[in-house]
Amino acid sequence: MGTENNEKPLDKMTVKELREIAKEISEITGVHAKNKAELLSAIKKSRGIREKPKKSDRSVQALKKAIKALRNKQAEAVNADDKKMAAIYRRKISRLKKKTRRAA
Repeated sequence: MGTENNEKPLDKMTVKELREIAKEISEITGVHAKNKAELLSAIKKSRGIREKPKKSDRSVQALKKAIKALRNKQAEAVNADDKKMAAIYRRKISRLKKKTRRAA
C-alpha cells in the first residue's frame, strides 16, 4: 500500500509539505530555493503527472493593461464630475482585478 493514495492532492499541500516530497526525489535539486509553483511543476514532472493548462481567457499582463486604461478613464470621469461613469469604471476595474487573482 503506497502513501501516494493517502496523501492530499499536491495543489492543496503547503510549501513545507512539497519540499519534503521533493527532497525524496533525486531528480529535483535546489528544493529550498524554489517556490510553490516551481516545486509543484517539478514534482508533477518527476511523477509523470500532466499539468492542465489554466483556463484564462486573457493573460494577467493584458488584464493589468486594461485596468490601467480604465483607471485613467475613471480619473477623467472624476475630474469631469461624472459620478455615474466613475462608478461604472470602478466596477469594471473591480471585476478585472478579480480575474487577475483567478488567473494567477
